Amino acid sequence: MKRIPYFPGCAMKDQARDYERAAQAALAALGCELVELPRWNCCGTVYSLANDDLMRHVGPVRNLIRVQDMGEDRVLTLCAMCYGTLRRSARFVAADPERLSRINAFMSDEHDYRGGVEVLHLLGLLRDVVGYENLASKVVRPLTGVRAAPYYGCTLVRPREVGVDNPDQPEVFERVLSALGAEVAEFPYKVECCGAYLTVGAPAIVAGRVRDIVASAAANGADLIVTSCPLCQFNLEARRPGIGPRLPVAYLGQLLAWALGADACLPPEAEALIQGTTPAAAGAQQR
Repeated sequence: MKRIPYFPGCAMKDQARDYERAAQAALAALGCELVELPRWNCCGTVYSLANDDLMRHVGPVRNLIRVQDMGEDRVLTLCAMCYGTLRRSARFVAADPERLSRINAFMSDEHDYRGGVEVLHLLGLLRDVVGYENLASKVVRPLTGVRAAPYYGCTLVRPREVGVDNPDQPEVFERVLSALGAEVAEFPYKVECCGAYLTVGAPAIVAGRVRDIVASAAANGADLIVTSCPLCQFNLEARRPGIGPRLPVAYLGQLLAWALGADACLPPEAEALIQGTTPAAAGAQQR
């Protein structure tokens, strides 16, 4: 079994804990054991856009030191925002030895970070480590009949140099869903921002964006929306207007676990849809 260092991030221990449990169960079925980083800390969630704001990189880099101290050179995260922050900070300090030296000086009680830790997202792991064909061969409950809309959001594919796939024409999410037996509902809003943290101070703006995202997915035949970002999931569920189409929202890890026969921890709406749509699920209910 492959042992893979794992950075949970804050949301996986709270509102996205069902995502974490499902993903861990699914990856175990694929022969991957997630080893949680010892003494991890919040990555900061939002990547700093100031070039001289080194202090904002202390949190992300400290987590990379934890990976280094385990004797490993890669770390997996399930959260799209954590992925973006960790990967961009790793790139930021790697680009300038002076930055790295100053970051290490800030953390006098830690081992120096030497660089070279690769940050992986679940989608990248499924593509590059597990492989699409291998994934498809492990499916025991194919999502046949389910039209799933893959919602990337912002930080999975932007900026281009750190994104998990091409931001203009990404395909990794689609290929993973196809490997699970689902039909992919392509929709133009799959890489549009949901409004992110505007949900705190300007929920009406977020509601407008969410309305457009959900309407686009529905117009293109989707039965449900799939995401890997806890903030996107919150906005798509909590900020959707009371009018217009209502599609279930599920995490990637939950569909992955379902298809692999593991405990999926699916939200009720999504589970009811899958139970009523897939031939395998329907047959199991009849038996």
